[in-house]
Amino acid sequence: MLNSIEGLAMTLQIDPIGEVVEGRTEVADDYWGGIESVIQLDESQFPPDAVQGLDSFSHLIVVWHFNQASPDDVEYHARSPRGNPAWPATGTFAHRNHRRPNQLAQSFPRLIAVDGLRLRVTDLDAVVGTKIYDLSPYFADMGPRGARREPAWPAQMLADYWVKK
Repeated sequence: MLNSIEGLAMTLQIDPIGEVVEGRTEVADDYWGGIESVIQLDESQFPPDAVQGLDSFSHLIVVWHFNQASPDDVEYHARSPRGNPAWPATGTFAHRNHRRPNQLAQSFPRLIAVDGLRLRVTDLDAVVGTKIYDLSPYFADMGPRGARREPAWPAQMLADYWVKK
């Protein structure tokens, strides 16, 4: 059991910092390209200058929760992505979907505008009502170091992900 492993028994309580208030409303596996969304940061928590300087960056890292998924959706066993037997069965930590243990996600949307605590972005693959738990600017120098590698199936699976519907 995970809680019995030394050092992993700690629980982390985090509160949302904002919410997606405009954008796509339906959950789907594909066609997220070009969708504009608005992240509204919590005005009761943050002063307007909490985002000062953010408009100098082109992209953000946004951490959010798959709040429309059920905890019953979490799966720890290896499975083929999207149930497609043409793609190899891979374990929970080789997926980027809502079936992960904490149902957390990261997106890298392009920042279009900052209006007070309203952040207009494009290509955020989260729907209206999604709670935002953290965000930061994307620093290119903090991106992947060295050569990257991945199997062919992610590109095949995501061929229509950023295509406009």
